[in-house]
Amino acid sequence: MSVLARFQDDFAEALYDERAFAPADHPAFAIYRNTAMRACLDALEANYPAVVCLVGRDWFRAAAAIHVSQSPPRDGRLFTYGVDFPDFIENFPPASGMPYLTDVARLDRRWGESLVAADAGVLDAASMATLGPDGLAALRLRVHPATRTFAAASPAVTIWQASRAGVAVGADLVWQAECAIVTRGHLEVGVVPVEASVLRFLEAVAEGVSLADAALSTVAIHPDARIDLILASLLNAGAFAT
Repeated sequence: MSVLARFQDDFAEALYDERAFAPADHPAFAIYRNTAMRACLDALEANYPAVVCLVGRDWFRAAAAIHVSQSPPRDGRLFTYGVDFPDFIENFPPASGMPYLTDVARLDRRWGESLVAADAGVLDAASMATLGPDGLAALRLRVHPATRTFAAASPAVTIWQASRAGVAVGADLVWQAECAIVTRGHLEVGVVPVEASVLRFLEAVAEGVSLADAALSTVAIHPDARIDLILASLLNAGAFAT
C-alpha cells in the first residue's frame, strides 16, 4: 500500500475513532468529524423513514450516532449504508419497549434494497398463456432481482405502512405475525401483504425448482394454499423476471 493510500485510510478511520492520528489532534479536524457524522445520520434517516416516524427525529439521530460510532460506512454509496442498523436496534436497550421496531427497520431495509436492485424485465401472465398444463408444471421461473421477502412475528407490515404514510396506527391493530413481499416490478417499489404460504412458494421458486415442485413444497406446509391464486398474485406484483 502506498504512503498516500495509508494516509487516506488512517484519515477515514480517525473520522469515527479516537485513535492515534496526528492530524486528528488539530482543532480543525473536528470539522471533518462533524461533517462525516452528519452525512451518516442523514443517510440513516433517509434509509429508515418508518423508524424515524415511530420514534421521532431526535431519538432516532441520538441512537443513529451511537450506531455510526460502532459501525461506520465502508462504502461511499451512503444510500446503501445501515445494513446492520436493524440488528443494532434489536440490541439497543432504549428500544426494548418497542418489540416491533426491529421488524419495521428490517422492512425499511428491504424497501431500500429493492429500490437499488438490478433492473430486469417483468414476467406477466400473458407470457405464460400459451403453456399447457405440463409445460406450466415443468416451468422454472426466475425471481426478479428487486424482489424481497419479509416475515415478522409482529404486525410490522401494518405498522410500517402507517408509518411510511406518516399516520398513527389504528386502535384496532391486531397483534399477529405478518408477511409481505417487496417488489419493484413496475418501476416503483411496492410492499404487498401476503400469507406465509406465498413466501414459501416464492422461496421454493428461488431455489430453482419447477412450479410443480414449488407447489408441492408449499402445500406440504400449508395444505389449504391456493397455488393458482398465489402464482397469479406474484405475477401481478411483478415478482418474477423474464
